[in-house]
Amino acid sequence: MASYSEKQANGKGEKHHELVCVTGAGGFIGSWVVKALLLHGYRVRGTARDPADHKNAHLLTLEGAQERLALCRADLLDRDNLCSVFSGCHGVFHVASPISETDPELMVVAVEGTRNVINAAADAGARRVVFTSSYGAVHMDPNRSPDTVVDETCWSDYDFCKETGNMYCCSKIMAEITAKEEAANRGLDLAVVVPSMTIGPALQPKLNLGIAFINRYLTGAKKTCPNAVAGYTDVRDVARAHVVVYERPDARGRYLCMGAVLHRAHFLQLLRDLFPQYPITDKREDDGKPMAKPYRFSNQRLRDLGLEFTPLKESLYDMVVSLQQHGHLPLVPGPDGPRL
Repeated sequence: MASYSEKQANGKGEKHHELVCVTGAGGFIGSWVVKALLLHGYRVRGTARDPADHKNAHLLTLEGAQERLALCRADLLDRDNLCSVFSGCHGVFHVASPISETDPELMVVAVEGTRNVINAAADAGARRVVFTSSYGAVHMDPNRSPDTVVDETCWSDYDFCKETGNMYCCSKIMAEITAKEEAANRGLDLAVVVPSMTIGPALQPKLNLGIAFINRYLTGAKKTCPNAVAGYTDVRDVARAHVVVYERPDARGRYLCMGAVLHRAHFLQLLRDLFPQYPITDKREDDGKPMAKPYRFSNQRLRDLGLEFTPLKESLYDMVVSLQQHGHLPLVPGPDGPRL
């Protein structure tokens, strides 16, 4: 299997070390965005709440990091601090986002943090911002027709998300709207990447919430799967999407980054086919409803920019290998090895 560098580093070094900033650089998506930018020859300034924390050490081992990566402390609620961090940057990638459903500060940090990032980027003279949204801001609409093709025109129902206690989706809806409004007010170019549930190999040693949830199926801790459908995309595709929309001068608005939509039971079946040695459940929760059907979606806007999506089985294989390498999953030999 070709490596990420071998497959996707076209144009490496062609940007003459243009300086860009990535907020939330040490996270699952942020780490891959940093990696992709370094492979394309950029100088990168990555932000973290504590740059010296060991959880960010993996960034310093990336190819090109010693020469072209600097980590900086940043506070999303401190606009003056952000202005200083963004000084001299041609572009800003706002990836950082709180993900807790219980943190009372979730909405404040997501919305006011985004407002500060957009305005600080404009104050610092950046020419473009790429904002990382979520398909949580797109697909949560109980009134959407089954015939609707989910694409960039779709929005989640804010009242429905609030009534069901899904404050993360509420925060992503409001943060994206804030980014759009503030960028328009400041005359700043804005492109929005909207990833679905993001899977694939992790660069950071600490499990993010999404992969930790999947890991519970692999270890057998999760005994049943819900009657639910979800969209999935490879984290490397998400990172590439950020770079693609940044580099295309005509890229504007939303770009849905989703490679596949399938029922959770089908998702787990693919995992069992690849790694039959793990105790992955085949039991579905009985909610008294017919089996949910995958919805149609369109990722054509990103395909039109040249992005090719990673096959789901490849994403799952690389994700499990990553979990093994980081010690989150025991290395259990299968009868014939993984079946890719």
